[in-house]
Amino acid sequence: MDVRAVEQLLTPEGWSLLSRMPPYDEDGALQLASGLRDRGVDPDLVAAVMTQSRLRTRARAKFGDFADEMLFTPEGLEQATRLQVAARHAQRYAAAGATVVADLGCGIGSDAMALAGLGVPVLAVEQDEVTATVAAVNLRAFDSATVRRGDALAIDLQAEGVDAVYADPARRTRSGNRVFDPRAYSPDLDTLLALRATVPALGLKVGPGIPYRALPSETHAQWVSVDGDVVEAGLWFGPLAPEGSGRSALLLGKRGTHLLSQPGDADAAATQAAAGPLGSHLYEPDGAVIRAGLVARVAEELEGTLVDPSIAYITTTAERPTPWATGFRVLDSFDFGLKRLRAYLRDRDVGRVTIKKRGTAVVPDQLRQQLGLKGSADATIVLTRLAGKQSVIVVEPLRG
Repeated sequence: MDVRAVEQLLTPEGWSLLSRMPPYDEDGALQLASGLRDRGVDPDLVAAVMTQSRLRTRARAKFGDFADEMLFTPEGLEQATRLQVAARHAQRYAAAGATVVADLGCGIGSDAMALAGLGVPVLAVEQDEVTATVAAVNLRAFDSATVRRGDALAIDLQAEGVDAVYADPARRTRSGNRVFDPRAYSPDLDTLLALRATVPALGLKVGPGIPYRALPSETHAQWVSVDGDVVEAGLWFGPLAPEGSGRSALLLGKRGTHLLSQPGDADAAATQAAAGPLGSHLYEPDGAVIRAGLVARVAEELEGTLVDPSIAYITTTAERPTPWATGFRVLDSFDFGLKRLRAYLRDRDVGRVTIKKRGTAVVPDQLRQQLGLKGSADATIVLTRLAGKQSVIVVEPLRG
């Protein structure tokens, strides 16, 4: 999307047309676009409106009903913070008493929206012209938000009266590939960490796969999952980290809000839990718990052990409710073998199988095809290692 497309959308005709668009439907999109062109609508405007309609539909997963009043770029939507997570960020700044927050590399403005929504003044800086224009549209309703196009690192934070900074560096190459090395972020992690010398209240969004060795010891690193999907990791410094240095897992979603925190050096190695024989129950820790290195903490709470020293599955001898993991009742287990597994499932009339895996190179979709099941029953299997052997654990989900 280019600047002209955004300008067309911001005309009375463009905005009115966009607001009247039905929910995006891939099957009917071509016919709808053709109908608009046949009615004399500028083909470029039609393309811009159809693109926004498609992006708004995708964006509802992150922004809910707010998406219907926003504009997006494909890249900006991909990196944008989910509204419920951005709200948690904003609460940190509000609780710290921030008077002006610089949102450096604000993207389409999702975090700035959350800050402004709490009444926290925010200076949102974005270098890309199209993205900055989109951010200005998305922040139009907030008097306490200012959008400025420019180099985020060229801002004189002291002259602007900034006393807190939030930064979400780009973590994709120009070709769209993910960047995992923090030194290859744009701006890179070390450059952003240096901002603490000017503004100690610093918050950074980083990729969930960031290694502990890349973290400063004196930071609070928090991994966030939404309905079991790990969506980000955040680094918090100074007054933005009232919990002090350490690592934590924040779980948001239909099961409520749950926080598991462990103080200490953020770059310390994760504690290793003991391994033991397979018991009557199996627990799969939430991805945020695994990323934060808190599996041993959950195993201790569950009075369980790992099924293998290197596998993040916890086994127990009894059912124990927990918000930190998904629980299963163990029905059976045996060494992995395609013929044996196929015969086992066919004997039980299984036609639909849910495949979970950890510590194995098996590709679930390929295995489903190889099994060729045609029965009427459902089954859940876990492919992992037991005592160092590739194994199958047959389970059923625990209620609740």
